[in-house]
Amino acid sequence: MAPEGSACKEVESYPAVADYAIATTKPESNSMTTKSSFGFVGKHGIQSNNGVYELLECPVCKNLMYPPIHQSPNGHTSCLNCKNRVHNCCPSCRYDLGNIRCLALERFAESLELPCKYHSLGCHEILPYYSKLKHEQHCQFRPYNCPYAGSDCSITGDIPTLIAHLKDDHKVDMHDGCTFNHRYVKLNPHEVENATWMLTVFKCFGKQFCLHFEAFQMGMAPVYMAFLRFMGDDSEAKKFSYCLEVGANGRKLTWQGIPRSIRDSHRKVRDSQDGLVVQRNLALYFSGGDRQELKLRVTGRIWKEA
Repeated sequence: MAPEGSACKEVESYPAVADYAIATTKPESNSMTTKSSFGFVGKHGIQSNNGVYELLECPVCKNLMYPPIHQSPNGHTSCLNCKNRVHNCCPSCRYDLGNIRCLALERFAESLELPCKYHSLGCHEILPYYSKLKHEQHCQFRPYNCPYAGSDCSITGDIPTLIAHLKDDHKVDMHDGCTFNHRYVKLNPHEVENATWMLTVFKCFGKQFCLHFEAFQMGMAPVYMAFLRFMGDDSEAKKFSYCLEVGANGRKLTWQGIPRSIRDSHRKVRDSQDGLVVQRNLALYFSGGDRQELKLRVTGRIWKEA
């Protein structure tokens, strides 16, 4: 006899979605740590096998489930995100998921402790199950996103990995030294509808810094902007300062600030105007000549705070 509950129509398959309440978190199955590389650690330090992991894994998105965990009349479970994605229709038995909570599984998960998924990258934290996601969002060992601004690059990794990636795949110029003197030339400075950009990486004090130079529309006004990002965490970035200068004809603009960590996205830094911003008319004045060609020389240096 069929279990109580109504069968629902066939539903489409859905791609993996993020864990409960963390809409932008990447699935754990795609992380640099695999399920088979560790077991769950109970309150008494007893290692369990992957059967425990499978109990807590959403069958749709393959992420770990967090309250509320729903179940069908047949006992098939689903995370909240996927319950909504499949329109309350269980992907396993096709019965209505309804609002039945799997309280036993929720309470079982509460008793577990497990390693951070970035343990292979150096994190040795053992965390209560329900604290795991919050920790991993801010874990200092989590991979960095590629800082290249010219495309939606999906590469992530540690700093040495990203340095090699920028050099080999994006052909970014690499320089040693704490001072820079760059000349940016654009034949038609009126074409800034689509942002143009340049990226240079400097090695200084044993660390890497990304110097960005961009042209884009700020409202209706075309502007040019230069800013520095630190290849590391914000706590390390605050140990450094930098200055930028641009000018000609007896005039100059200067900027002094603290480099932003590449944890902050390129767009976030740019949109906050946290750098040297030059309006187009002034940039063309600095360029001299007939104002039909952009020729800006940006100089600057990086120093470490005492």
